[in-house]
Amino acid sequence: VAGGGFKGGTVYGATDDFGFKAVDKPVHPHDLQATMLHQLGLDHTKLTYRYGGRDFRLTDVEGVVIKDLVS
Repeated sequence: VAGGGFKGGTVYGATDDFGFKAVDKPVHPHDLQATMLHQLGLDHTKLTYRYGGRDFRLTDVEGVVIKDLVS
C-alpha cells in the first residue's frame, strides 16, 4: 500500500516472537479491505451485490476503516 494516502514507514501492531500470531492490534481482512476501499474513495458499506435474493458486501458486516493507517 505504498503511497495512496497511507502513512509511510508505519508499523501497526506486533506479533509474537516467532511471527506466528498478532498480539497487539490485530487486523481482520475485512478491516484492511474497508480501509483500502476508503482510500480509493469508495464507501464499503454501500458496495453491495445481490446474490440469492440477499445483498452481500465485500467487507461483510464487520469491516471498519483503520484510521491509524490513513494519513
